[in-house]
Amino acid sequence: MAEPSDGDERSEAELKIMGATYRALCEHGYANLTMQAIAEEYGKSTAAIHYYYDTKDDLLAAFLSYLLDKFIDRVHEVETTAPKERLDLLLDRLLTHREGSRDFMIAMLEMRAQAPYNEAVREQFQRNDEYTRYLLKTVIADGTDSGVFSAEDPEHASNSLMLIVDGARTRYGSIGDENALEEARRTAREYVESVLMAE
Repeated sequence: MAEPSDGDERSEAELKIMGATYRALCEHGYANLTMQAIAEEYGKSTAAIHYYYDTKDDLLAAFLSYLLDKFIDRVHEVETTAPKERLDLLLDRLLTHREGSRDFMIAMLEMRAQAPYNEAVREQFQRNDEYTRYLLKTVIADGTDSGVFSAEDPEHASNSLMLIVDGARTRYGSIGDENALEEARRTAREYVESVLMAE
């Protein structure tokens, strides 16, 4: 197996494998995902994937890391430093419906359900979750320091917002509640306005 790459160091082949993994998850879901299905999306043999990833679990852990990197890239595209606007844009990225995203969200829910039994995948889910909460907490803490927010406990506030995000994604993916993301975005906005904003 080749040495795995991280972040911007991923090779062109690895990025294509990540894209193939995304498409295969959308089409087959997590339960029916195979290396062969990913290879078919990749357009090469399974041996070409095994050059980079020994097992499907290794590949999926790398895929979750790739998703985190993509999310971080989108966050870094936000140019404003104003805490309220930054928090709004961050929540928009967490709670925006994207075309074709429900199939992917279902696959991610399936993967999360298996995370307690899969150490590599569980650890990467934890890293992704911790980093997202860190981003929220940092924006809220900065806003509190500058007098925009009045959060006594930025960590509690970030955890509360993540519960809204996770609940909405679960409803959207598991029972097909088409309004879940929109309602959650409204709930998050109400939380920010009524709980976090300084008077």
